Amino acid sequence: MRTIKPALIVAAVGVATLAWSPTVHADDNPPPCASAQLVVTALPMVAAVSHRGVPLVFTLAPGAVPCTLTGYPGVDSGAGGPLLHARRTLRGYLGGLPGGVDIPPTVSVSPGHPAQAMVEGIAVDADTSQCPTYTDLLVTPPDTTGTVTLPATIDTCQLQVHPVTSA
Repeated sequence: MRTIKPALIVAAVGVATLAWSPTVHADDNPPPCASAQLVVTALPMVAAVSHRGVPLVFTLAPGAVPCTLTGYPGVDSGAGGPLLHARRTLRGYLGGLPGGVDIPPTVSVSPGHPAQAMVEGIAVDADTSQCPTYTDLLVTPPDTTGTVTLPATIDTCQLQVHPVTSA
């Protein structure tokens, strides 16, 4: 009977171990978006009963790499009336998260896959008087500091903003 030399066994076991070693992968999730990676636009106002809404769309800037958004954009009123700060709410009459979902999702923004958020308000006050008509909104994407002024018309006495979701 032949015997296998110990050095050959050690070499074979070492090669088998190297061949089997698991591969370590980097995290597949893109990093959070920076202000410069995004182009923010406001779509035309939508209306329902006395509710008004302005959809916000967050797309990648030309040449930007995919990134993620989580949470709420900051939204303030611009020209047209007194300064309003949008109250952050999970959902409202015109949009937001589905019922039963209470944690804002992390949304990947990539070419052809924007994120969106709804800004909404009510067109009449508690005395049923007409509210001011604002002609722009100041919008800061979630977790960034770059605020942009967007042309957007909305007649409202108060503002709400809902979390970003996939468009």
